[in-house]
Amino acid sequence: MKVTGEKRYALLLAARDSEFVEKVYGGYFNVFVAAFGEEGERWDLFRVVEGEFPSMDELHEYDGFIVSGSPYDAYGNDDWILKLCFLLQTLDAMEKKILGICFGHQVLCRALGGKVGKAFTGWDIGLRKVKMVKDLSPCCSIIDESGEIPSSLSIIECHQDEVWEVPAGAEVIAFSDKTGVEMFTIGHHILGIQGHPEYNKDILCNLIDRLLNNNSIERDFAENAKVRKELETSPGERRGDGLELKTYKYFYTVSYQLLYSKVLLSKRIGC
Repeated sequence: MKVTGEKRYALLLAARDSEFVEKVYGGYFNVFVAAFGEEGERWDLFRVVEGEFPSMDELHEYDGFIVSGSPYDAYGNDDWILKLCFLLQTLDAMEKKILGICFGHQVLCRALGGKVGKAFTGWDIGLRKVKMVKDLSPCCSIIDESGEIPSSLSIIECHQDEVWEVPAGAEVIAFSDKTGVEMFTIGHHILGIQGHPEYNKDILCNLIDRLLNNNSIERDFAENAKVRKELETSPGERRGDGLELKTYKYFYTVSYQLLYSKVLLSKRIGC
């Protein structure tokens, strides 16, 4: 499955398509390309959760990689997770651009020498306000459209694991009241995000319902997670049709050039 174009990126998909996402969006690949892709790019899909990986011979052909979220534990020892860790170590040595999201954020940390595990405070599901670290180092640039570092942002979260300790040389650039490492960078080429910038409210609400149905979370917790999206968003940011009016675009830059991992953070209201 490919979107053809000039620049070439790969999605390392660590989750199987849910019935809802397959029906509504045609699969998570389409969700990611819609969130991150630009015209004139080529996107390839590798279902790493199924053991499908790019060959070592073709890694140099890619401009960047995204590692998706997953229901699996980033600290697990499944064969495909161990193989993914080796791939990420190889890409890091090549200084290839990598964006890790949720599980991807955690497995990047593990692969490069950090520590991950169960979140000390349990599940975090819903919209979460994330605070940016002040006085970021010059090598790390998360900027908004005005060229300034935002003080905070809101992003959809759905995780019960977290980064305990970032790898040597990594910089924590965002945190929240719930999670100590919401975002981290390594050098000019790696960005990890605990939240889900690719999610919208429909995907999140369906995921909450599935977690409730398989007894992963309690009903009261599920309802509170849905309500929290509304509580953490001010009335001035809402539209009459229930969709968030304000859409954030953040850019991770390298040597004055725009890196591929533009993070489109769309906040949605209601379920």
